[in-house]
This record gives sequence, C-alpha cells and structure tokens, in this order.
Amino acid sequence: MRLGISSPLQHSSAEEWARKQTELGCTSVVFPVQSGSDEKLIYEYKDAAEKYGLMIAEVGIWRNALAADPDERRRNTDYCVEQLRLADFLGARCAVNVAGSFGPRWDGHYRENFSREAWKQTVRMIQEIIDRADVHNTYFTIEPMPWMIPTGPREYLRLIEDVDRDRFAVHLDAINMINSAERYFNIEEFLDDCISMLGDRIKSCHIKDVHLGEEFTFRLEECAPGLGEFPLRHYAKRLHELDSDMPVILEHLTADEDYIKYLSYLKEELNGLYKTI
Repeated sequence: MRLGISSPLQHSSAEEWARKQTELGCTSVVFPVQSGSDEKLIYEYKDAAEKYGLMIAEVGIWRNALAADPDERRRNTDYCVEQLRLADFLGARCAVNVAGSFGPRWDGHYRENFSREAWKQTVRMIQEIIDRADVHNTYFTIEPMPWMIPTGPREYLRLIEDVDRDRFAVHLDAINMINSAERYFNIEEFLDDCISMLGDRIKSCHIKDVHLGEEFTFRLEECAPGLGEFPLRHYAKRLHELDSDMPVILEHLTADEDYIKYLSYLKEELNGLYKTI
C-alpha cells in the first residue's frame, strides 16, 4: 500500500510540495490544487507528482450537492463535475465527496438523511455528476459517514447497484463506519466484511483512529492513530493484500507537526506493509 497525508504541508512551490511529501515517506498524495486554478499551476503540481513518483490518490470535493437551496445545489454539483474532470486529467485514483445532508450543516446528522427521498436524490446526483463529467481515467466515490448514506458496506453495495455506472466506485473510510457498539466491539470482523464485500471497487482509503469514551451514553470519538482502539495494522494488512498500491491517507489532524508525528507512528506500526520510494 502507499501511505499519504491529507495536508499539503507548508510549501511555496509544486517542487517543494512534492519533495516534502517524499521526504516524509509518502508515496501517495491528495492533489492540493482545485479545478478552477490556473492551468499552468495544475500542470506544475501534476508534473512534480510524476517526477517524485507520487500517486495522486484523491481529488477532494467536500461540497453538499444535495443542498436545499437550488442555487447552492447547482453550484456544488457543477464543482463536483469539474473536480471529477480534474481527477480524470490527472489520472487520480478517484475524486471523493460525501453524499450530502438535508440540513443546514453540509455534512451534518439529520433524520432526513435516511429518508427514501434522500436515497433517490443521492442516486440521481451521483448519476448526473458521472454522466456530465464523462470520465475514463478515474472514478467518482462517496466517503461513508456515520450518519449519511452509505453507513456500511451492504448499503454501499446497494448504492452501487442503484447508481449503475461503471465510473462509480468506493472510497473506504472504515473508521467513519464504526458507529455502533456491535461494530466497535467486533472491528476486525467488520473490516473483513468491508474488504470482502467491496473488494476491487475500493480506490482509496483514509486512516485515523477511534476511541470509546467512558462517559454515558455510548460515545465514539475520532482521534489520531494510536490514541484509540482501531486495529490499524489489521486494516492496513487487509488493504495491502487487496492491492499493494492502495493509497491510505492520514487525515483530520490540525497542524503539519501533527501529520509528521502521527505518520511517523503509522510507519512504525505498519512496518513492512507500505511502499517507499
């Protein structure tokens, strides 16, 4: 597998960006330039990634294409299409978004997120984005969430079937799907189910950790690797067995120093499972 981080690290040029990522031990990256940027800048980062042997794992989207306001929804859908086209140009493994929410917070938890109408709109939204983008070198993916479609592998398989597009694939964030006592206390079995069910549809993954608090009621908190109980090595081992080039991206830390610290921890914990340049 190929480790990476979601932070571009502080840098002043594409060359410095790629060099810093490589020096840190990354062999996969999240592309740090958006689709609306100057074409010359996009080429510079693309060329730098190629020069340093960095796989472009993801082009992030992170917009609510199901927003209630029609104008916002249209703008966000257009952005999804352009980011997917950018991923195609780059030959990235995928472009990734969340399904979207039916409330004021773009990634928030609302009862309406699980309505029949939400499912129908999510399917139509994914189909529209893929059809409009008309890509051939990448995939559109949805990151699973604890309170948003899809919340588990079976639900993801149903979504794939309903969307019915070759260019719809899987972004696996297994930590996001640990949302119950059953999954928390049987994490390894749940991870095995995810890998066996979703298989080669998985194009990119996130890694972090999860901790069960002692306070009532049942409270799961995302945390940095090593500060929780998630079986990091089992997760990485299964992904590596599935695809030795699978990008696994460390995310949701607050400072470059934290990314450096916890990637170093991951490299020790996952010794022998990740590629180096």
